Amino acid sequence: MNKKIARKADTWILDGNRAAAQGAKLSRVQVIAAYPITPQSPVTERLSEFVEKRELDAQYIAVESEHSALAVCTSASMVGARTFTATSSHGLAYMHEMLHWAAGARLPVVLACVNRAIGAPWNVLNDQQDSVSQRDTGWIQVYARNNQEILDSIIQAYRIAESIYVPVMVCYDGYVLSHTEMPVDVPSQEAVDRFLPRYKPHTILDPANPKNYNLVTLANPRINAEGVLCHGYMELRYLLQEALQNSRETIVKVGQEFGELFGRSYASMFWEDRLDDADVVIVAMGSLAMEAIVAADMLREGGHKVGVLGLRVFRPFPKAELARALEKSRLVVIFDKNISYGLEGATCSEIKSALYGSPARAVIRDFIVGLGGRDVKAREMADAVKRSLLSVNEGDLNREYAEWICAI
Repeated sequence: MNKKIARKADTWILDGNRAAAQGAKLSRVQVIAAYPITPQSPVTERLSEFVEKRELDAQYIAVESEHSALAVCTSASMVGARTFTATSSHGLAYMHEMLHWAAGARLPVVLACVNRAIGAPWNVLNDQQDSVSQRDTGWIQVYARNNQEILDSIIQAYRIAESIYVPVMVCYDGYVLSHTEMPVDVPSQEAVDRFLPRYKPHTILDPANPKNYNLVTLANPRINAEGVLCHGYMELRYLLQEALQNSRETIVKVGQEFGELFGRSYASMFWEDRLDDADVVIVAMGSLAMEAIVAADMLREGGHKVGVLGLRVFRPFPKAELARALEKSRLVVIFDKNISYGLEGATCSEIKSALYGSPARAVIRDFIVGLGGRDVKAREMADAVKRSLLSVNEGDLNREYAEWICAI
């Protein structure tokens, strides 16, 4: 790839949904499957305008459900098309079966998840319960902190997915980002074409050379009609797990090459802010990681050495990298916009797993925040860190459950 820095991008004022649609357009998607759900609907609406105006050469397919939307994407990907869809909340839950299917079939589908709360009761506002509840479906999950990262992550997602044949979910906070306008540097089509080559499928349906894919597969390897020993079901699951584990190198390499061309580097699985001298670290995902920087500023003014670690990639989870980044911390305070009912926030569980057996000896505190669109203020985050510091001083190292920042 030509490493020459691309011509300076045009700066547009875009909300998060339009940034996602622009990223898909620049990626030259060929099949778009669309079904409306708040707050995702403007993503595919915008793409329909691109197709109607012939600004994007793609097939736009309006389907009868979110399940069908992802079924269309998996089918189109199977025959060699670059595909895209977007959804939120119960729409993502309705896709659950097809999420497994796309990953198991090793198809490089890209999906934008506009994070929204799950019912009951009904709620159209933001938290990350929808995407986090699908973390075990075999998809790479990337979380954007702002609208620039939404556009950039969509483009990178195709490079990643088509390098290792694993689907990618780009997640961003509903309304907080999806409907909020920000300056976004939009690269030229020529520059994106240099970064993202045409899709070279590893599966294709050809009437002249008929094949079957994803037939009933038994537990043990078996010899097929041509005498070839084929994988059993467990071997296929192993290969998917191996692809996810090894995808860290691809994600970082793609992010580094993106930075070399566009001047915005993504050569890490997470964002760091003032970790060099920090002995207290705030961890969060999505737009909450930006609010955490404001909270850290407040705490720094009070004499506390606080840094921020914003998780960019949740799957695969960067265990080794996180353990190194948090090695010098005495306190890690995690803010989760999700809850694994009966235990704690999912990010907290993953952080604990990453630090187990490592040299890090940090005390970990978890706070459940922002569910159903509850506003999360930087002052509340700073106060939670201060309370956590008191518990460390008292030697209270373990909590059975997370704390909640709410009125009750």
